[in-house]
Amino acid sequence: MGAIRLQQDRLKWASQTAVAAWSAFDVQLVIYASLLAGMGLVMAYTNSYESGVAPLSAGSTFTRGLIWAALAIVAFLVAAAFDYRWLKTFAWPLYLVNIGLLVMSLAIGSGVGGSARWVTVFGMQFQFSELAKVLMAVVLANWISSRGTQVGGLLTIVGAGVLIVPPIVLVAMQPDLGTSLVFGAMVVGTLFVSGASLRWLAVLSAGIVAAVPFAWTYLLRDYQKQRLISFLDPAADPQGSGYHVIQSMIAVGSGGLFGKGLTNGTQNSLNFLPVQSTDFVFSILAEELGFVGAIVVFILFAALIWRVLLAAWRSEDVFGLAFAGAIASMLLFQVLVNVGMTIGIMPVTGIPLPFITHGGASLISIALGLGVLQSINLRQVRPKW
Repeated sequence: MGAIRLQQDRLKWASQTAVAAWSAFDVQLVIYASLLAGMGLVMAYTNSYESGVAPLSAGSTFTRGLIWAALAIVAFLVAAAFDYRWLKTFAWPLYLVNIGLLVMSLAIGSGVGGSARWVTVFGMQFQFSELAKVLMAVVLANWISSRGTQVGGLLTIVGAGVLIVPPIVLVAMQPDLGTSLVFGAMVVGTLFVSGASLRWLAVLSAGIVAAVPFAWTYLLRDYQKQRLISFLDPAADPQGSGYHVIQSMIAVGSGGLFGKGLTNGTQNSLNFLPVQSTDFVFSILAEELGFVGAIVVFILFAALIWRVLLAAWRSEDVFGLAFAGAIASMLLFQVLVNVGMTIGIMPVTGIPLPFITHGGASLISIALGLGVLQSINLRQVRPKW
């Protein structure tokens, strides 16, 4: 009887533990991310339709978007089921894998204008620099958590800076200025959320600014320099480097309050605006859904980032706190820069708008990051807000 009672107690304890863990599953985070991904599919549909391609045809932007969305769901569920604490053990091997993937991109990658950003995987192009963002979030979180009581010290900040330099350089060589900037934002955001000294963070920021002349001389290509220059005055070269920004602002401004309606955007259907499904997808969204549609997207992003930060607050260890800080800063920086460049207040850098920009690598990488956050929630039960 004693053995039976002991077994019953164990089963009861396991059941209560499972219920408590799943009660920490952040449903709101999933809802906000799903709505944003749904908005991305809507924009993929309208881009397919207005380009004269049947949205459900093989190879259309919308069909590819559906495939990537399905793969992103799988990636999210696998990451959520995986015990995130194992990531601490594999952090350094993952760092080496990350560097290897970026070197591979330079060696065999392809792209427009001689770039080396995309690698073909099973017939589909994948951008390893997007996956590198999540892998670096793991590496940075592991480094910071390993510092113990020295989290706010100079060595922690210097070490994080040293870890981020190789990925930044390798990505800049592709060339991909936008992703390089995202890495910089991630390391600053991670250190800030983790409680690093503001004084030393200011020193780090000053070092980044001091490196600008070096990057301008040795890393940036001529077309990237021209983009940065035209940002100050797009009208100086309306048919050249300023063309994208001018057409983007026309699209955003012509949307008005409620927009022209889905598939009714002229900037898209008449091909006035290049790369409308990627870099300038927000311009098409604002033209067709108007100011109201844009505000809804902003609200969803704000709500999602808030849930990510709540995961940081609920985390019982520094790793979870730092990882959530990295994901939050990555999302926030990409939203601000992408939207900013479509309305002319940020230079054109090619940074994607999370969930909305068409691209499987970005969507799957973000899904992996949010899945790890759910893993943190499930394994560290605290009262939810």
